[in-house]
Amino acid sequence: MLRRLLVVGVVGTCLSLPALAHAGTVAIFYYPWYGTPAQDGAWQHWNQNGHQPPGDLYSPFYPAQGPYSSSDPRVVDQQMAQISMAGIDEVVVSWWGRGSPEDQRLPLVISSARRYGLLVGIHLEPYPNRSMASVAQDLTYIATLGIRDVYIYHPRDFSAAEWATLRGQTPSQLRLLAGTELVGFALAGHFNGIYTYDFSTYTGGKFIRLCAEAHAMHLVCAPSVGPGYDGSRAGETSGGRQRLRGATYDRLWTAALAAAPDIVTITSYNEWGEGTQIEPAQARQGYASYDGAWGLIGTAAQTAYLMRTAYWTARFHAVR
Repeated sequence: MLRRLLVVGVVGTCLSLPALAHAGTVAIFYYPWYGTPAQDGAWQHWNQNGHQPPGDLYSPFYPAQGPYSSSDPRVVDQQMAQISMAGIDEVVVSWWGRGSPEDQRLPLVISSARRYGLLVGIHLEPYPNRSMASVAQDLTYIATLGIRDVYIYHPRDFSAAEWATLRGQTPSQLRLLAGTELVGFALAGHFNGIYTYDFSTYTGGKFIRLCAEAHAMHLVCAPSVGPGYDGSRAGETSGGRQRLRGATYDRLWTAALAAAPDIVTITSYNEWGEGTQIEPAQARQGYASYDGAWGLIGTAAQTAYLMRTAYWTARFHAVR
């Protein structure tokens, strides 16, 4: 049904690190951190910033299926099916260290993703007390899961020299991408590439320059696109970015493809608190909706961003 609607309605680096595998990949940042009392014993994330689910969520949008648990196999399976049908290749799972809820849910995500032919990457977050020693242990563990791509958020918490030393001690099959626009830092730290994640700061106007710099240094370039940003209900004070009925998403995708990237990363599948999600959302009083995006209204609009993602991933894969 998703593909039919799309057609009708939307018409190895110089440092001897791993080679450029998975070129032409579309990856999406995914958050397995949601919980419900029925499944997990308490609300997790939906109640951030003093909100009271299920009627009052920390998100400016309301999920089409309501607030859900990331521990529910049926939910995760449905999400992986949607991601696959949108033409996405890799699910990049937010991961907050060993023993965290995200770590405990990782096997479920991996098994479901692989049933749908999806690659799985890790978004290594700045968890409490993250250190070079703990990251070294993390990477060894991650490699045992058959994961290749590790996206390092806030890599500049440590020096490039520290990363370079660490890189010589970590499993060689891992491909590390630094979340930064400082290509020289990534090169000095022996990273395999860069990604940007924050599409409000690292706008489409920067993509061509960043990818040109990265490719000149034989690094992977993975600019990040997204539909819009609004973290006000989650307590974030930084400025947002309007969705403009889908125009923001289209402009970022257009800019990304013009930069000839190796990977296009999407922020995000389900970061509801920042309002960057493309997961289906319902129209509900007191919440924003996808109504009007690409001319779609009502039930059809709930999947508007998944449909448009399928359009853009098809264009990207055709070029690559």
